[in-house]
Amino acid sequence: MADTTERPETRPAPDFSVLSQNMSAFVEQAGRATAAYLKPIETRTANTGFADEVGDVVKTLGHVVEKWLADPQKAMEAQSRLGSRFLDLWAATLRRAQGEDVAPVIAPAGGDKRFQDPDWSKGAVFDFLKQAYLVTTEWADHMVDEADGLDEHTRAKARFYVKQISSALSPSNFLPTNPELIRETLKENGANLVRGMTMLAEDVEAGKGELRLRQSDPSKFEVGRNMAVTPGKVIFRNDLIELIQYAPATETVLKRPLLIVPPWINKFYILDLNPEKSFIRWAVSQGLTVFCISWVNPDERQAGKGFDAYMHEGVLAALDAVSRVTGERGVTTIGYCVGGTLLAVTLAYLAAHGDRSVESATFFTTQVDFTHAGDLKVYVDEAQVQAVEAVMKTRGYLEGSRMANAFNMLRPNDLIWPYVVNVYLKGQAPFPFDLLCWNSDATRMPAANHSFYLRNCYLENKLSQGTMVVDNVRLDLGKVTIPIFNLATREDHIAPARSVFEGSKAFGGPVDYVVAGSGHIAGVVNPPTKPKYGYWTGELGERSFEDWLGAATQNEGSWWPYWFGWIEAQAPERVPARVPGDGPLPALCDAPGTYVRMKA
Repeated sequence: MADTTERPETRPAPDFSVLSQNMSAFVEQAGRATAAYLKPIETRTANTGFADEVGDVVKTLGHVVEKWLADPQKAMEAQSRLGSRFLDLWAATLRRAQGEDVAPVIAPAGGDKRFQDPDWSKGAVFDFLKQAYLVTTEWADHMVDEADGLDEHTRAKARFYVKQISSALSPSNFLPTNPELIRETLKENGANLVRGMTMLAEDVEAGKGELRLRQSDPSKFEVGRNMAVTPGKVIFRNDLIELIQYAPATETVLKRPLLIVPPWINKFYILDLNPEKSFIRWAVSQGLTVFCISWVNPDERQAGKGFDAYMHEGVLAALDAVSRVTGERGVTTIGYCVGGTLLAVTLAYLAAHGDRSVESATFFTTQVDFTHAGDLKVYVDEAQVQAVEAVMKTRGYLEGSRMANAFNMLRPNDLIWPYVVNVYLKGQAPFPFDLLCWNSDATRMPAANHSFYLRNCYLENKLSQGTMVVDNVRLDLGKVTIPIFNLATREDHIAPARSVFEGSKAFGGPVDYVVAGSGHIAGVVNPPTKPKYGYWTGELGERSFEDWLGAATQNEGSWWPYWFGWIEAQAPERVPARVPGDGPLPALCDAPGTYVRMKA
């Protein structure tokens, strides 16, 4: 077969006339994007607390510098270490220039996709830029890790901020220092830059001055058309929730119904993304009567709705509706992420009142003990919580984009900069991806609820300590003695498997702790028809997370059937299938309802 690889000497020369025209168009679109950014800058700065965030970065990294300056000898050694690494790099580069085959001084970490283009290694200049960047970021990481006398929260924040800065400054993010971008721009005579800058201007305008990062093509997806399409009816509605009852797919169903409490910081249809990935559709197909809460996308009208309101008007109102529709007092429940934390609060509240209306509970990637909370904890200390509360006070809620950006910043090299490069520099429209479309469908957070959650969970960890008070009731998870299925995921940055493990010990009844492969979303949405990851099971016992994981049994395939076996074993009795709207609560509209369509 003939070698069709395009070589530099065979590439057509750019058309400088077209290139000049495209550069003019690029500048015009850059001006449009800049104008969209600058127009609301005063209001945006006041409403988002941008100045407070920048100040916290400076203050945190300043603490690191202070620790090093306190020991001049150690600081000089660190500086010498960096200089030595650069001398090694210079020497290797010179030897390579003389024709030697030289091993790299430093190589990208496994899984780092930024430097995959062959020219990053073949071209001496670009190889030097790559390695110089990696040497510098490695040194910066060590400076944070080796700073003596730094408290762990400040160290965690410093690591986070250094990661954001180093990710942003990667040579792969800039046209003059990225060989692939240079090649693409010359090949297209700059047309890629015009397309990219046009999309950037559109996205800044759509965000009213903030960049609404384009990660997917939302025009290819629509809730109720090809997302969230499992048949059902909304059978209850109040100011906070719509309750969906899904249509049965079997002639008989388990007598005990299932209520799902999704997170209010995202929309519920992550569990009904499409027919192939839908946990809800699969649960219905197993013979469960499935109900799911769809939270309102709050605005200033819900500003005063706190955790107690979300419990009473959310979970408890839904439980009452399920009982009225099915005639069953006993319900099994699922809580996902913060929805699980709210469910745990509700279970403790019910236990304090001797109420057994919930007979078992499942938690998906849920924290009730925040001692070892995930990377989001870097956002939470007294000063940062006060800053968020000040922002929420101006409107009564926190914009959904704030939380979406926070999640993206946990993995900037995967969720931010690849899209900046591919969309805004290469000019490539993003690939239609339902998960990322869901991720961008942000929800707001009411001030009272979000403030309570940040303070009582992340900041003070009151729930696991038995000191949280909701609706004048002190909550004790030890009084929750119903069976618990507690699912963690191995690579979760938001609710780490260790944190979920420690939280399992807070409950007073039997807990089946299970760890799924992958992360916060993919580990949960892992259907049996196309399983990507396995799962680990084992007795909880009185041991550490590391000991549990070392002794756990690894299982192939999806954990969904294992979970259903756990559900069915508790209450195997079946009854004729229940049709939404046929009971005492008539259907209000078709699923997925109206609240899920409300945009932030």
